[in-house]
Amino acid sequence: MKVDVAVIGGGPAGLAAALEASKNANVVLLEREGELGGILQQCIHPGFGNFIFGEMLTGPEYAHRFIKEVEKAGIDIKLETTVLSIDSDKKIVATSPEGLIEIEAKAIILAMGCRERTRQQILIPGERPAGIYTAGTAQRLINVEGVMPGKKIVILGSGDVGLIMARRFTLEGAKVEGVYEIMPHPGGLIRNVVQCLHDFNIPLYLRHTIVDIKGKKRVEGVTVAKVDENLKPIKGTERFVECDCLILAVGLIPENELSKKAGIEIDAATQGPVVDEGMETSVEGIFACGNVVHVHDLVDDVTLEAKLAGKIASFHAMGKRKSRKRIFVRKGRNLRYIVPQLLSGKDVDKIRFAFRVKEEMENVRVVVKTGNEEIEERKEMIVRPSEMVKIEVESKEIWKADGDVKVEVEKI
Repeated sequence: MKVDVAVIGGGPAGLAAALEASKNANVVLLEREGELGGILQQCIHPGFGNFIFGEMLTGPEYAHRFIKEVEKAGIDIKLETTVLSIDSDKKIVATSPEGLIEIEAKAIILAMGCRERTRQQILIPGERPAGIYTAGTAQRLINVEGVMPGKKIVILGSGDVGLIMARRFTLEGAKVEGVYEIMPHPGGLIRNVVQCLHDFNIPLYLRHTIVDIKGKKRVEGVTVAKVDENLKPIKGTERFVECDCLILAVGLIPENELSKKAGIEIDAATQGPVVDEGMETSVEGIFACGNVVHVHDLVDDVTLEAKLAGKIASFHAMGKRKSRKRIFVRKGRNLRYIVPQLLSGKDVDKIRFAFRVKEEMENVRVVVKTGNEEIEERKEMIVRPSEMVKIEVESKEIWKADGDVKVEVEKI
């Protein structure tokens, strides 16, 4: 089949991108699961949509609003469809209930989301018993399948899903023995630390990790230890914590296999595609948005980014794009990564930079520079590695200046 725009992934990013692209082009939406909504379908807690809809919704409620709009827009939806490959000519090969299908698209939007790090990726030593789950798997078991993974819980990692699951387990009657975080700061939003741990008297142990897992058929407990400034366990600080279930909330990684197969340049810091301000990747006509680019804190930000990708992808498909020279975006002081990584002056009036810092800082200025000239600044009381920072700049301010763009964080 031939289409203007093909969107891969039917989660929050894919839904918003497909809906926006459909305003200017004909769109096909490919989703490997049997329903749209992605990870939102298992996120039954409130906290979604405050910026987009002006009210707090659960994940399924947020997804359903977009699903209704996508269906109303007449977008061609293909469920249970797994994309096997994409080439640089924008030809998609996928398996579906119809069999093997080929799709030729004028533009492709990658919206596959992210996946969780596993025990194997962080190399936890010990036995290999039942009862070890990633936080997302445990969330699906409880919220969708109606299965309790355990009654005495230890959580390694303080990412947002892990924090939310600490509360979820407690509400379901389990005992959360503690959340252990190897870094000196929490990995999730402070609001989740307060609402999910402090409000339920669940202890958070910073600078701690697991050095051993005990149990033959089932987890019987874990050995935890403090870590030094190099994140190495400190001998003599080990202690045994009894549990029947270990939950891993040790980070998320963009689903980048298809991106790599298409020959797209990958950012070493984000592990997602390098994109410009219109969310176009290094391969012309292939766009990316949402957690496949970099892991977001809020679904509202995913939606805004996806709408931008959908709009510019449809412009590309219909041959209505503007283009200028390319400008690189440099990481200044205290930046771990920044998106977009380059600018190409394509149809965007305002450029929104999103980044994470390396270290926590208080009373700072976020500064955008071209050459030695400051073109935008924003004051922040505090910036943390766990919380994405955003700053918006008028694109004309960048294009009338000379030289690359640099974003940095300065102490006031």
